[in-house]
Amino acid sequence: MIVVQQVQAPVVSCDPFSGSPRSVRIADEQIPVIAIERIREESAAYPIETGPRTLFVVRTPRTRLRLTFEHRSRRWSVEPDEPHGASLAA
Repeated sequence: MIVVQQVQAPVVSCDPFSGSPRSVRIADEQIPVIAIERIREESAAYPIETGPRTLFVVRTPRTRLRLTFEHRSRRWSVEPDEPHGASLAA
C-alpha cells in the first residue's frame, strides 16, 4: 500500500465562468492544464466537517492530477492521479 500525501497548491488561474482550473503552481513551477478529464461536484452529499467540494481530474504536459476545491475554506489541494505519483516530483 502506498501513502499519497496531499499537497496544498494554489490554482494560479481559473476560467471566470466555470471556475475550472487553467494552471497550477507547485513549488515554484507553474504547470498549465491542457485538458479537464472529469469534474465531480459534491454539493449534495459531503462530510459536514469539510463542506461541499468540487473534484477536477486534469491532464498537464507531464502527468494527471486530482485538484480538489473545498468551497467552505476556499482552498485548493492537489494529488497525483497516476500510480505511485511517478511523474510528479515535489
